[in-house]
Amino acid sequence: MDLKESFDKAVKESKELTSRPDNETLLKLYSLYKQATEGDMDPNTPAPGMFDFVAKAKYDAWQKLRGTSAESAMTDYIATVQKLQAGK
Repeated sequence: MDLKESFDKAVKESKELTSRPDNETLLKLYSLYKQATEGDMDPNTPAPGMFDFVAKAKYDAWQKLRGTSAESAMTDYIATVQKLQAGK
């Protein structure tokens, strides 16, 4: 199975986890997914308002991955899902 197929499988499995991950892990999965599928955030994307806490957290998490390759983001996403499945 190639990396893209493994990534797609992990995305599907992440939606079938028996327990909901904590918010920090959800942000990590979100940002890794965005980086893997879309690459770096457009530098012209305005930051969300300071009172939109969820959008701001997502924005910051994705922004921190700037420069990370899609392959690296996919690999990290797969590893994170595997850890969640193992209960770690």
